[in-house]
Amino acid sequence: MLIYGYQYAGALVAGGAVLTWLAGWPYGVPFYILALFCLNFFRDPDREVPAGPVAVSPADGKVTLVKEGPGGSHRLSIFLNVFDVHVNRTPIPGKLTCINYKKGEFLAANRASSSEQNEQNVMTVEGTVGGRRTQITFSQIAGLIARRIICYKKTGDVVGPAERVGLIKFGSRVDVFLGPEWEVAVRPGERVSAGSSVIARMVGEQEQSA
Repeated sequence: MLIYGYQYAGALVAGGAVLTWLAGWPYGVPFYILALFCLNFFRDPDREVPAGPVAVSPADGKVTLVKEGPGGSHRLSIFLNVFDVHVNRTPIPGKLTCINYKKGEFLAANRASSSEQNEQNVMTVEGTVGGRRTQITFSQIAGLIARRIICYKKTGDVVGPAERVGLIKFGSRVDVFLGPEWEVAVRPGERVSAGSSVIARMVGEQEQSA
């Protein structure tokens, strides 16, 4: 459980207790329900990271877009609703060579235009996967409700497999940009879990068993 969950839940429980004391228990119930919601939202479960030359999902949620770009590159979009785990993880181990925070709008995160217009934090990680050098760029994108992007890392940090790198509060979107050396392993409509769902495999490589 992230500390933010205890902070929000504690404040809501305190408010509910005051209302219960002043006006009766029915007035405090909505605050207690919201406190439970916050505890659920800020959960941070451990994940089993798959072995082999793979890239894992940086976020929990639903794959809403798989789009091929120039030169065999691909862009994936993952939409997180308020019931998903919102802790973000690195898709591959390596070094964070660039972290770029961009101010922008707060459009609904399920709209395609949010990838370009919304406030976001763009990270690029470079590493060796399956004996080949590669890099993956992924973006933490704020949504209509999400107004704060949190990043635990800084440029130059070395991250391990599926290491936690940040979170986005209350509904959001994560975009992933893959080079031609990657073969996409998910389709629109699939649900993925951060750190444990394989979203791409290195082209020409077979996934190794643990």
